[in-house]
Amino acid sequence: MQRTERNGLQVDQQLADFIEKRALEGLSVSADTFWKGFSDLVHEMGPKNRALLEKRADIQAKIDVWHKAHANQPHDVTAYFAFLEEIGYLIPEGEAFSIDTANVDPEIATIAGPQLVVPITNARFALNAANARWGSLYDGFYGTDAMGVQPPKGPYNQGHGARVVARARVFLDEAFPAEGVSHADARRYSVKNGALQIDDCPLMEPAKFVGYRGHPKAPDAVLLRNNGLHVELVFDRTHPIGSRDQAGLADVQMESAVSAIMDCEDSVACVDAEDKVQAYGNWLGLMRADLEESFEKGGAQMTRRLNGDREFTTPDGGAMTLKGRALMLVRNVGHLMTNPAVLDRDGNEVFEGLMDAMCTTLIAMHDLGREGGNSVHGSVYVVKPKMHGPEEVAFTDEIFTHVEKALGLPANTVKLGIMDEERRTSANLKECIRAAKSRVAFINTGFLDRTGDEIHTSMEAGPFSRKDFIKNKTWINAYELQNVDIGLECGLSGKAQIGKGMWAMPDQMAAMLEQKIGHPKSGANCAWVPSPTAATLHALHYHKVDVFAIQDKLRKGGRRAYKEALLTIPLASFRKWSDAEIAREVENNLQGILGYVVRWIDQGVGCSKVPDINNVGLMEDRATCRISAQHVANWLRHDIVSRDLVMASMEKMAAVVDAQNAGDPLYRPMAPSFDGIAYKAACDLVLEGAVQPSGYTEPVLHARRLELKAAG
Repeated sequence: MQRTERNGLQVDQQLADFIEKRALEGLSVSADTFWKGFSDLVHEMGPKNRALLEKRADIQAKIDVWHKAHANQPHDVTAYFAFLEEIGYLIPEGEAFSIDTANVDPEIATIAGPQLVVPITNARFALNAANARWGSLYDGFYGTDAMGVQPPKGPYNQGHGARVVARARVFLDEAFPAEGVSHADARRYSVKNGALQIDDCPLMEPAKFVGYRGHPKAPDAVLLRNNGLHVELVFDRTHPIGSRDQAGLADVQMESAVSAIMDCEDSVACVDAEDKVQAYGNWLGLMRADLEESFEKGGAQMTRRLNGDREFTTPDGGAMTLKGRALMLVRNVGHLMTNPAVLDRDGNEVFEGLMDAMCTTLIAMHDLGREGGNSVHGSVYVVKPKMHGPEEVAFTDEIFTHVEKALGLPANTVKLGIMDEERRTSANLKECIRAAKSRVAFINTGFLDRTGDEIHTSMEAGPFSRKDFIKNKTWINAYELQNVDIGLECGLSGKAQIGKGMWAMPDQMAAMLEQKIGHPKSGANCAWVPSPTAATLHALHYHKVDVFAIQDKLRKGGRRAYKEALLTIPLASFRKWSDAEIAREVENNLQGILGYVVRWIDQGVGCSKVPDINNVGLMEDRATCRISAQHVANWLRHDIVSRDLVMASMEKMAAVVDAQNAGDPLYRPMAPSFDGIAYKAACDLVLEGAVQPSGYTEPVLHARRLELKAAG
């Protein structure tokens, strides 16, 4: 590795070249200004960062001691809460307030819809996510099990296609009913005197017609809007589908992924300067709108680029432009990890979160002065994960205040997304929001990381329930309810997103359509989906549910859950598990860990669809791995399982994972030697899980990935 000195920092040459030759090009910020600002950030904020991590460890140590001292005693809620207050884990809630975040884009503030999360290191995925602002409902129905049947393979199936068209028209009748005619029977769409006519019948709610393209008597497209989301009806009688359709309707284009998080954190495997430059380079391409990715598909060479905007004529004859891309947020890493890409004046690796703050904000400046860019209000949206309590949120606010001053940006240009995914943040959520009340543009529930922290925080309290039962315990419902209620109390409605977590089964869209409507019904104005197709289908839920009306009703009703329920520890109250049930639980956990870790370490894949023990494809990232590792570590700690059983199960599941990946030419089998770096990483996560900081997987994964890269 070659390093170069910049203002007291020792910078990997790859990163220095990227910043100076690519990221700064075209900006008014000089290299000297950037490196001075970065150096000041590292040397002023680094010690504060380290102190906050030491406070985390100190609080956890005190909690461990308390649980050990109260082992095998009835749980005394009063004593437990008094203890948490004494050690500063729980702090008093202050007076009522509302956030005053300004210059927030409508995709964040006033439009409810699906949200994608995508690894920024994969340019093709990132472009697909940005372009998922619009998606074909026909494709969504045809290519998935959304209609309750498996999609046909091979050439176009006309019978299945007809069912798709019929199902799409059911949606149109539900969202945009007309007087005297069904969309299923319609033969002609036209615009007359500024109103949409369907076989000469008007819409029941004429205001839902907002635009068209082409000639009014026979438009090429009709634009409708319901609950803030647009739907474009595309007419083309030369199209294979439109030519067989009585009205010439060739497609129903749904406004789908309203926003997308470009992720530098859980879904990537970035451990050094080479990886960070790849991540930052793709973010730069998105912010400059010049990112391209070429690939081969079906024997043809294809190139992905960012989609352009969509132009329409308004009902009164004016011009209308709609964005063709999702509003992009960038997720930085948390406060924990350091990265060897940059060393401080004392030779220590800098905190990666500080590096992300400086670099991703600098890169986003390319968008701020660009007409038709990502943010029409000149804002940068940064999602910050894995913060523990208000003090750490306040520290993040301080970081971005420094970054804005260093780069010459107006105060609060950077808007903050607070991920409510650590137990101490959940328990003090109102004060966390207050700590960044002029930046907050997003809160959400990350139930995966939240479960991992739930286990680790109370590791010494006793054995936890099996994973499926943890989901049904009191705490998680309180967590989901309180997040929405406190967000509404703090004035987020109409100003910021209140989000819900991921649908983890990308191949099971029928189940998603049945279940995920619960997220908008809960009052969440965005929820995570695993693919552009899932975003298109999830958009159907926001047409059925007026989220802002629900938020208004919930806001008047007050809080539905309190800390007594939120902090109820989901221990196993009934432990008469059979040996077979225990073995099955352990094997399920270990199979998931191995399936994820082997790709992370050997191939640098931070998020992927991993077959579970039943060969059901699940989206896995570090959060899911954290739960599984902490669960097995907890059962080891309390002698539910032995180390010998865990290691025997680990070898058994390694062979299963090898078989599941037999078709991958890049895959390196773990069996029968069980001595590879990836296998060792999986063992580390479990056997050392109880002592990992907050139960995080990053320290182990980064160390083992760097070991593999060093070994070539």
